[in-house]
Amino acid sequence: MAEFATQARNPDVTAIEERFRTPVRVAVLGRRGVGRESVTAALAGSGVKLSTDAAKADVRVLVIAEALKPEELEQLRAAPQRSTTDLVVLNKADLIGVTPDGPLACAERRAAEVAAAVNRPVVPMIAHLAGAEVDDEDLAALRLLAAAPADMTSTDAFVDSDHLLPTVLRRRLLEKFDRFGLTHAVAAVAAGATGATVARQLRALSQVDRVIGRLTAVTAPVRYGRIRGAVRELGALAAQTGDESLEAFLSADEVLIAVMAAAVDVMEAAGFGVDRRDRDAEADGRLHRAVHWATYAKAPVDIRYQRCATDIARGSLRLLGRVR
Repeated sequence: MAEFATQARNPDVTAIEERFRTPVRVAVLGRRGVGRESVTAALAGSGVKLSTDAAKADVRVLVIAEALKPEELEQLRAAPQRSTTDLVVLNKADLIGVTPDGPLACAERRAAEVAAAVNRPVVPMIAHLAGAEVDDEDLAALRLLAAAPADMTSTDAFVDSDHLLPTVLRRRLLEKFDRFGLTHAVAAVAAGATGATVARQLRALSQVDRVIGRLTAVTAPVRYGRIRGAVRELGALAAQTGDESLEAFLSADEVLIAVMAAAVDVMEAAGFGVDRRDRDAEADGRLHRAVHWATYAKAPVDIRYQRCATDIARGSLRLLGRVR
């Protein structure tokens, strides 16, 4: 669409394309002490477009810690129906509890309990590890801890015990990584990891990429609505102006397939399985997909799912036509 808008040199087309291209806006909410700032920084550092106005945001991320508080439950219940795109982040997952299978497994169970209570997706996270950087001084300190293990049964034990690593450096490591992250960082260095590798492993522990993935899923309806809206506006503009190049663009394979792809994202985010096989040798799969979703579109289901099903069927038929 951007390429066509550039070629068309039509201010109306440009305006429609710019609205379509606007990044999905995310607002991060949360009470004091849950690590909202850390989650905000982690998302911003991953390229997420943030909004300070929750009312104008496309999706709201509510940050909680340990357990869902009554005021947080009320906040979710008071949200408008459009907030099925809301996401809950259970931050400080390393502090949820201590069980034989580890704190992250405990956090997963707590997240499942909260999800069942609020009917929203809930993802555990350790946000402060997402952007952790390991400089040369950190790496030297970690190597010393790997060579001469310190008492890490508690933060006080780690700071107050006798050790070759100066107390000021131990405090610095705790401030950057906390005890959970520090334990993993020391283990990684003991296995020969570089500073960059440790930082990547800490990011993986943070679960930020999982949160981003879930955000991508819950915002699928937003992206689908935008592309349908853009096509609808361009169609109205073509009808008003008689612009044949615009009509040709809207009937192009690429447009129908892009709408289909957005519809597939919505259905998959809602838990439906969609056959994505699209290679030329798989025409039968395309035909089966077209028939299946055309039939589904006639069923008494949510109107949004009917529209998605119709767009999947149309796109599948267009793809099928390429090989017949």
